[in-house]
Amino acid sequence: MPTVEDVPARLLLGSGPSPVPYRILKALSHPTVGHLDPAFGALQDDLAARLRRVMKTTNKVTFPLSATGSGGMQAMVDTLIAPGDRVVVGVHGAFGGRMADALGRAGADVVKVEQQWGRAIEVERLVEAAADEATRALFVVHGETSTGVAQPLDGLADAIHGHDGLLLVDCVTSLAGHPLDLDAAGVDAAFSGTQKCLNVPPGLAPFTVGDRALARLRRRSWYFDLQAMVDYWFADGPRAYHHTAPINMIYALHEGLRIVDEEGLEARWARHAVAHEALRQALAVFGFERFAPDGEQLSSLLAVQIPEAVDDAAVRGALLQDFGIEVSGGLGPLAGRAWRIGVMGEGANQEPQERLVRAVAGLIGGDEAAAVRALAEGWAAA
Repeated sequence: MPTVEDVPARLLLGSGPSPVPYRILKALSHPTVGHLDPAFGALQDDLAARLRRVMKTTNKVTFPLSATGSGGMQAMVDTLIAPGDRVVVGVHGAFGGRMADALGRAGADVVKVEQQWGRAIEVERLVEAAADEATRALFVVHGETSTGVAQPLDGLADAIHGHDGLLLVDCVTSLAGHPLDLDAAGVDAAFSGTQKCLNVPPGLAPFTVGDRALARLRRRSWYFDLQAMVDYWFADGPRAYHHTAPINMIYALHEGLRIVDEEGLEARWARHAVAHEALRQALAVFGFERFAPDGEQLSSLLAVQIPEAVDDAAVRGALLQDFGIEVSGGLGPLAGRAWRIGVMGEGANQEPQERLVRAVAGLIGGDEAAAVRALAEGWAAA
C-alpha cells in the first residue's frame, strides 16, 4: 500500500506547482496552533503587510483566501458580480475562457473579447468593449498560463472607471515573477495562487479588493463571504470565527513572502526575465520556438512549440520517469503542439534549467554543448 514516502522527488518545471524550497517546507512543519491564537494573529497581520508589498497595493483587504487560485476566481465572481451584470472578459487562452464560464454560470451577461492563443489582446479592443456604460466589470488574465503571454493593463482602468465599473485581474502566474503594480494599473480586485512564483504549495489564493469593489460587495456565497473574511483577518477587536484557517499553509506563505522581500521585488522580476530569455535561447538550439512574440512574453512561463519530430507525450513522460523533471503539455488548441515550462521562483535559476536542457538533449538529440552554452550566455548577459 503506497505511502507518502513512495512519492519521488521531482524537479517541477511545469506550469505549476513550482519547486518548494527547504525554508518553506520547514515552515510547513512548524507546530500547528489555533486559528484564533494571538501569536498566529500577529503573523497574519505581518503576512498581509508583506502581501500588499508584493501585489503593490495599499488595499487594506489583502489576504490569502483558504482556497486554490481557482477558488480566488470563484470568490471574485461570487462577491463582486450580480446576475445580469454585463462583464467584458478578455479571452486569449484557457484561463480567460475559464473565467467567462464561471461568470456565465453565475448569470452574468458575458461579452468576450477574443484573441488567438499565443498573443495578447489589443488594449484598444478591450477599451472599446468596456466603454459601453452598461458594463459593470472588465476582467483580464494578466499572465495567461496556457500560452505564456502577458496582457498589458495600460488604459483599462480609465475605460471601465469612467462609468464606475470594476477592473478585475487574474495574476496567478505573474505575481512575484513578472512586473505588476496593481495600484498603478487601477486594478479594483485581483487574485493569485501560491504555487507559482511564490514557490509555496498550492492551497491559498492571495486576494486583494479596493474600496470601489468593496462598495459592490455581495454575500451570495457562504464560504466566500468576503465580509466574514474581513471580520476574521482585519478585525479591530477579537477576530470573528468564520472557518478554520489552514494554519500551516499560512506559515508557508509567510515564509515565501519573506523570501521575496529578501531578494527585492524588482530584482526578482529582473531575474525571471533573464531566466526566461536564457532558457528560450537554449531550447531554440533544439528547434523549440516560443509562441509569444517579443514584447508579449510572460517572464514566469515559457510556452514553446515543439519540433515536428518530437513525440510530445513520449518525451515528457521520459523526462518525468527517467530524469525526474516535470514540464507541462499544451492545453486546448495547443495540446500535443506545445510545452509549458515554468520559470518560477526557484525554477528561475541556471542550475535547474541546465538540468532540463541536458535531459532534453539526451532524449531528442541535438547539440547539447551549444544549448548549454546558449543558456550560460543568457545568464552571463544579466
